[in-house]
Amino acid sequence: MKRIFDIFFSSIALAIFLLPSAIIFFIIIVFYKHPVLFLQYRIGKNKKPFKIFKFQTLVDEKATKLGTFLRKTGLDETPQFINVFKGDMSIVGPRALTNYDIERLKWTSEFYSIRWEIKPGITGFAQIYGGQNKKTSWFWDKKYYQKNNLFIDFLVVLFSFLINIFGKIRIRRMIWANKHLN
Repeated sequence: MKRIFDIFFSSIALAIFLLPSAIIFFIIIVFYKHPVLFLQYRIGKNKKPFKIFKFQTLVDEKATKLGTFLRKTGLDETPQFINVFKGDMSIVGPRALTNYDIERLKWTSEFYSIRWEIKPGITGFAQIYGGQNKKTSWFWDKKYYQKNNLFIDFLVVLFSFLINIFGKIRIRRMIWANKHLN
C-alpha cells in the first residue's frame, strides 16, 4: 500500500509542479548556465546508495538568488519525486543522508540500524516537528519507524504542505496542540 501511496502522491505533485519545474529548468539553463540538477549519492533502505535529484541551487559553493528562493520554498526538492517513482525514496520517511552525514553523526553502529529498514522520504517527522540536530533527528526517525502507517503518512504530507503555505511556527503550534499526533 505504501508504494501505491507514494506513486499516487508523486503523480499529483508532478502534475502540480510541472509548470513551475519547467520555468525553473528554463531559468537555470538561460540565466545561470550550469547543470539544472544537483546529483548526490545518499543512503537508502538497507543502506543501499542511490543518486538523489534536486535542482541546482549553488554556484561556487554560494546560493544563487534563484537557489535561495528554491531552498526557502522547498521547490529545490521537487525532482525528488523522480526518486520516489524509481523506488529509491518514499514521500514520507527519514531524511536521506550522505555517507558523510552518517559518519559525522556517528550513526554507524547497530543501535541506529532501524533507520535503514525503511526508505528515506522527501518529508518526515523531523522536517515537520523540527529535528535539526543529532538527538532530535534520531528521536523523530525512531518515532516515525514506530508509528509508520498510511494515515500518519497522509498527515505528514498535509502538514508539510501547510508549512510551505503558512510557515513552520504556526503549523507546529497546531500539531503540538493535537494530542494524537505526538
